[in-house]
Parts: sequence; C-alpha cells; structure tokens
Amino acid sequence: MIQKTLLTPDQLAENFADLHAAYPRDEAVTESSRCLFCFDAPCTRACPTHIDVPRFIRQILHDNMAGAAETIFSENIFGGSCARACPTEVLCEGACVDNTLLNEPVQIGRLQRYATDSTPASFTPGPVTGKRIAVVGSGPAGLSCAYTLRRLGHAVTVFEASDIAGGLNTLGIAAYKITTEFSLSEIDAIQAMDIEIRLGEYVDAVRLEELRASYDAVFLGIGLGPTANLEIPGEDLGGVTEALEFIAQTHTGPFEECEVGQNVVVIGAGNTAIDVATEAVRLGAENVLIVYRRTSHEMSAFAYEYELAKADGVKFEWLVRPIKFLGENGVLSGLRLQRLELVGEGRGAMLQVIPDSTFDIACDMAIKSLGQVALEPFLSEAADLQLEGGKVGIDASTGATGVDGLFSGGDCTNKGAEIVDAVQDGKIAAFGIDVYLGGLGSL
Repeated sequence: MIQKTLLTPDQLAENFADLHAAYPRDEAVTESSRCLFCFDAPCTRACPTHIDVPRFIRQILHDNMAGAAETIFSENIFGGSCARACPTEVLCEGACVDNTLLNEPVQIGRLQRYATDSTPASFTPGPVTGKRIAVVGSGPAGLSCAYTLRRLGHAVTVFEASDIAGGLNTLGIAAYKITTEFSLSEIDAIQAMDIEIRLGEYVDAVRLEELRASYDAVFLGIGLGPTANLEIPGEDLGGVTEALEFIAQTHTGPFEECEVGQNVVVIGAGNTAIDVATEAVRLGAENVLIVYRRTSHEMSAFAYEYELAKADGVKFEWLVRPIKFLGENGVLSGLRLQRLELVGEGRGAMLQVIPDSTFDIACDMAIKSLGQVALEPFLSEAADLQLEGGKVGIDASTGATGVDGLFSGGDCTNKGAEIVDAVQDGKIAAFGIDVYLGGLGSL
C-alpha cells in the first residue's frame, strides 16, 4: 500500500546524505597533487563546457580557492551541480591520462565541488548595450544563456511556467545528488546579476510571438514534456505514477511526507530509472525491481549508476515487457509481464516475444521511467520552427533556429542530455544572440 514513508527523519537524513563526502582541505590538496597538469589536457577537451581543469586543480593545490572557483564558473555557472551530478566518470575523469597508466583517475568532480563550495560565483554584468532578451525556461540551458548574456551587457528576463526555478536541475535529479537548497543557491548567484525570473509565466505559441515582437531576441529552453506513456490497460490505476513526479516530491516537501510503496516496480533502465529506484529504497520501500525489455548490456544507465542501484538492493528483471497493470477497486495490485528474447547478434538483434511466457508480479507502486516526450503541441504551433524527430532544429554553432531572432538549446534540441550539455548549449546560444545583435560573440 502506498503511504508516507515509515522511516524516521534521522534515517531519511542518513539515506539522502551526499553520495560522496565533501573533501576536507588536506584531502583536496593531496588529490590535487596527483594531477599531471597536462598540456592540451584531455580532461578539458572532454568537458562540454571546456573548463580548464588543470588550471583550477593547480589553483587548489596552491590554496587559491577564489581563483579556482572563478576558473570553473567562468565556463560553467552550474559548476557546483555538475560536480555533484554530471557523469564525470565518462567525461573529464574518463579522459584522465592516469587511466592509461592503469591508475585511478584524478577525482576531478570532487575537486570541482571543493572549489565551487568554497567560493560562490560572483560576476558583474558587462557594459550596458540597451538590448533586451527574453529567455523561455529556467533550466540550466536557459539560465546559462541568461547569465552569459548579462556578462555581455544585455538585459534579460526569464519566463518560467513553474512556480519554482531551475527546471530538472531543481526538481528532476535524485535528492541524494543535488538538494533543492543547493540548486536554488546556484540560481541566487545568477539572479544577483540583475536577471529577472518571472515564475508562473507559461509561454504558449501566441505568447512566444508577443515576446518576439517585444524583445530584441528570444531564447527557447523549454526542455521536454512528461514521461512517455506505455499505452497498456490499467495505466490509470491508483499507484501508477511517473518518474519525474516521484522524484519531485523529494524536492518540494520534507522527506517524511514523501509517499512510497512497499513493493515498487520501475519500468525502464536509464539514469532516471536508477534515480527513482534508489530513492524508493532510501524512502523505505521493502522491495524495488527494475524491469527492462533488453539486457544490462543495452541499458542506457551509466555503469556506475547500475552498480549504485545494485548496492542499494535494487533487483532487475531483463528481457520483459509490461502488458497490463493489474488492480482491484481502482488501485494497483500487480504488473503483468511477457518475456522476450533477442534474436540475432550485435546492433541487428531484434526483440521477439516468447510464446506463453506471461507472468504476474505483485506491486503496490509502478513508476514509469521511459524518457520524456517532446512538447509537440507547442512546437508544432510555434513560429514556424523546424522540427527534426521531435527536436527543435538549430545551428549547433550559434543556437539559431532559422526563425529570425529565435534561438534555442537544451533538452528540447537534443531530447535529453546532461546538465553540462545544457549549460554549453545556453552559452553557445548567448554568443550567437550577441553576434545577431551586433556584438563580437565573446567575453
């Protein structure tokens, strides 16, 4: 039965503590000394925002914390969030040359957190240009764009449909990675640049045209829509929910008010599915099972996320597909699954149903984590946007959409990537807007 967590506040605080403890000074200096300070460093090239990693690590080594923070924030205003939640294992740390020497990579993510936690971001707006830009969406792409535009001297107003700023960075990432308080603190530093964020301001296609007429340029950072539906019987039963709603409750209220089933099934095997399953365990679910239509080799979740879920006791059922939610009196009681097999090899392998292989599992909560769908109604009506497979088509070098004065970036242009990718998209578009408005497109 779904109910509020039965765990005590102390248990919840322990369960949702940081995955990796923050470095004390001595450990940060020791770890910094391991860096080889490479010329043309592969870690910097692997970072989508191209933070000068060797530079900030050397600054930590020499106890120049303000300098280290500035090195990071000048390229990535969400450097603190990325230090906590970005897949450093497959980005900067994955490129660390120490890996080629059969050693452990330098812990770049934890060092980045040490630097950004020590000194808040602090930049001043550039010389006033008299230009006004509207930014639609206050996720990392929109706020990165707004912040960069202010550094270039342009006035910026951000329009956010929700009553809380930050997009998925605030509401859509597991709370043991990024807390609500931390996410909002990063936004405070951005607002200190005299950026107006208007909450509860939904922008539809008609409003978008009004913004285009009223502002010198518009950036579209609307992200994606809700989690995709399965379109199977019983999807409207009580106890069937979706991943982002489940995660959001851990950010909008105290943990002790969060609801969780005792027997939870998560459908999907991406990084968000891992967040959901692990949070369910940490909220006190007795059994958590991830079901996925392929195998662990095809799952989109990163390997370290998979290992985290297993360490937390999450179980996995591979090569199955849901065909029906089971329930009594409008309430979920189970999930009917059908076994599949892979026929063929490699990328050409096809899924095939195994006859007479259906089976039921009992559950009181089922969480859909199938990825988000595009905001098709808005996109199809908005300003003659060119859509490419449900994505907003843009010039990758400028963020330009092909519609005069309209730029875009973030999840609505790539159908979902990392925080750091959204930050870079926002930067690129800000420089593209600056050039469009007659500037140099650089800081």
